Amino acid sequence: MFTDALRSVWVEVNLSNLDYNVKQIYKKIGPDPEMLAVIKADAYGHGVRRVAEVLRENGVKTFAVSTMSEVVTLREAGAREEIIILGITPNMYTDMLVRYDVTPAVCTYDNAKAISDVARIQGRKIFGMVAVDTGMGRIGYQWDDTEHAIAEIKKMERLPNFKAKALFSHLSTADEKDKSYSELQEQRMVYFRDAVRAAGINIPFVTMANSAAIMDLPSTHYDAVRPGIILYGVYPSEDVDKSQLDLRPCMSVKANIIHLKTLKKGCAVSYGRSFICKRDSKIATINLGYADGFPRAYSKKGKVIVNGVVCPIAGNICMDQCMIDVTDVPDVKYGDEVIIMGSDGKNTISPEYIAECTGTINYEILCAFGQRLPKVYVR
Repeated sequence: MFTDALRSVWVEVNLSNLDYNVKQIYKKIGPDPEMLAVIKADAYGHGVRRVAEVLRENGVKTFAVSTMSEVVTLREAGAREEIIILGITPNMYTDMLVRYDVTPAVCTYDNAKAISDVARIQGRKIFGMVAVDTGMGRIGYQWDDTEHAIAEIKKMERLPNFKAKALFSHLSTADEKDKSYSELQEQRMVYFRDAVRAAGINIPFVTMANSAAIMDLPSTHYDAVRPGIILYGVYPSEDVDKSQLDLRPCMSVKANIIHLKTLKKGCAVSYGRSFICKRDSKIATINLGYADGFPRAYSKKGKVIVNGVVCPIAGNICMDQCMIDVTDVPDVKYGDEVIIMGSDGKNTISPEYIAECTGTINYEILCAFGQRLPKVYVR
């Protein structure tokens, strides 16, 4: 029946599965590389505070996020671990960056100097990570423009309150079956690293491996790996070698039936009359819509699980509600639990299936569900 969440729909996060996944990743990478746990986007929708607790229990000492607001959330929740911002932090936020003791990504001298200037005023020293663009085309010094990059990094070395502690880059196709471009990116990273060292700059720490590379490209593990989606029990794609890592999904999405009615053959359901009852039908309503991360594009192919029976979505998903055809569910009643994403032990609806039906990726499905729905944690 209804949970004690504020709505009759919720995200259920299995923290035991999270704990299991972290241990499996450690088993895979071995004792040498550090783990920089990626918990941006509210830990991919799983809830950053509780996820951080499990990571902390497993000895993770560094968290990676995307924005200053995510840093503030972690610090105010008591996090004392190193926190890395993987994107560029504009100069206007430098004061907060220093105040909350962040490890920033940098790829310009001007940004590093702005950080150093504020750190000097606050009596602090900030350690940053130099971003290198090896083929992602997003942020970072160009891998082959080493003359410019080295000149800037040397100027950074002379800053009194900023120190470059690491080089990092990001792999753009590590989750694809063809690893040739990833291998090229790896070669470019080695070239850049060696050029920096040959110039007499001491930046010994290198990190490059994302979730897919942790599984399939051990040569990119270097000094630290950055697991993201695999922490949450979801594989980066169908092309990675799943035998490399045993994972357990952490997120399920569930709801209760809030309304139930019988419609006669020929009646229409939802916007656009896209669903017409082909028989006298039992139609249930649940309190979940596209504003909650349930994609409207899923309407035609979508399905849910009710009391062990797979049921189709009836008509277009609305902003806050949707209807499902429960005609074939025996003794269905108000309050029955509906599995939107997850498993009942016999039937499964995965984020991959929802993503495939809607032309997106499993990452987006997880993050979207986690933004507005209340979370219930289980172990």
